Amino acid sequence: MNENHVSLCPSPEWAAWLQGEVLPALTAGVDLGAEMLEIGPGPGAATEWLRHRVRRLVAVEIDPEAAARLAARYGDSNVEVAVGDATGLTFPDASFDSAGTFTMLHHVPTAALQNRILSELLRVLRPGGVLVGSDSPPGNDLHHFHEGDTYNPVEPAAFLTRLQTLGFGKITISVADTLTFVAHKPGSGTDGRC
Repeated sequence: MNENHVSLCPSPEWAAWLQGEVLPALTAGVDLGAEMLEIGPGPGAATEWLRHRVRRLVAVEIDPEAAARLAARYGDSNVEVAVGDATGLTFPDASFDSAGTFTMLHHVPTAALQNRILSELLRVLRPGGVLVGSDSPPGNDLHHFHEGDTYNPVEPAAFLTRLQTLGFGKITISVADTLTFVAHKPGSGTDGRC
């Protein structure tokens, strides 16, 4: 991550925005179940909020140093931290009731790798499980903010089709200052229609 992210992501202001505005609106009326997987938690701004809403939260972080800091922070809690690459999760199929990714997809260098992560999240969700997420829509200011860093924004107009093609159903996407999405894994015994 570049210096802009090093300053912003662990800041109290970032956590307050994510926990006070994005997550409550995103999860309103959504049943996260008992066991949740979070991908790319970074310093844990979403982790802190989510851990109070599920019995078990597993956070997968690709950066070993960030994962070690997060593990130290949540050592005696319901949060389990794992170092790993979300394009190849090691969890068995149907391991989680819910999964989440918050403002990290645009750090994945290609749409194909983003789709691989989304596909893996679908795989590890239980039938009827839910994916919740947010990301930053494309913009000139954001492009400059990511100077010297990976910046591959999710194109909102194509995201619905991408999620449907991967197999998600019952999808809600909202675009304002933030792209938010809720998508479900079809339940057992359904024909996949939403």
